[in-house]
Amino acid sequence: MSIFLKKLNRIANSTNFYLKDFFLKQRKNSYLLKPMRYGLFSGGKRFRSAVVVNAGKIYDIKYKKLIILSSAIECIHSYSLIHDDLPSMDNDELRRGKLSVHKKFNEFTAILAGNSLLTLAFEMLSGNDLHISQNSKNELIRTLSISAGHVGLAGGQYSDLTYEKKKISKKNIINMQKKKTGELFGFCCESIAIIKNLNSFKRKKMKEMGINIGLLFQTVDDLIDFKGDSLVVGKPTKSDKKKGKATLINLLGYEGTVKFTKDLKKKIDQQIKKYGTKGNDLLESVDFILERKF
Repeated sequence: MSIFLKKLNRIANSTNFYLKDFFLKQRKNSYLLKPMRYGLFSGGKRFRSAVVVNAGKIYDIKYKKLIILSSAIECIHSYSLIHDDLPSMDNDELRRGKLSVHKKFNEFTAILAGNSLLTLAFEMLSGNDLHISQNSKNELIRTLSISAGHVGLAGGQYSDLTYEKKKISKKNIINMQKKKTGELFGFCCESIAIIKNLNSFKRKKMKEMGINIGLLFQTVDDLIDFKGDSLVVGKPTKSDKKKGKATLINLLGYEGTVKFTKDLKKKIDQQIKKYGTKGNDLLESVDFILERKF
């Protein structure tokens, strides 16, 4: 795993470098830049960036294009975390061992900083740095809008909050987690198909693979929350149980959920192996998900 971690760090550093350079070009008189940076550069591993880059290797996409895509996706992800932590949602005071944005600044600043990161993602995709056709840019923007919106990430977060302290079926929990976390991972892989102008069947397969990776990531996150060490995680654990979150653990139990993750990983591995040796780094990314302590 040490070799993979070096690869992960390289991608994270490249993504952070592009993001920092992009911020330097922003108007300096905006107070929101400081909380935006605080939320965006919070010490995450940039795992979604790694999925983009490693999925891009399957179709030999140039690294610079992949880093711009990754940067836009990280803006969306950071916006969602800032809003997830708000008192009206999950009410978390810590994120990766640091004060969450609304605790560091205030609630309205966190909302506006999150909104600004959301729109910044589309500024990146529409800009001159990304050297692809205008049609491909339009399709990336359209698809990411759907993935992040009411039928995707935002809709999944709505279900997550409304399902609290209720008995929810396995199917609905999985659908909620596919929206909340899986859709953005789905875009990580589907965006590669968009840039390569692949047919609808191949594009659908890429998206399905990404959504499954996201579902695996979320399920492992829930296992970490259930049994993990808060000092390692960087935020309080066992919060899902306290809030009455609808998770597979509450439905299947800990061991049942571990079995679910292992079965899901086998399915993802089969999907990736169809692409031959060019999918090896993406396989390592999936392995890494299960290496996290839970």
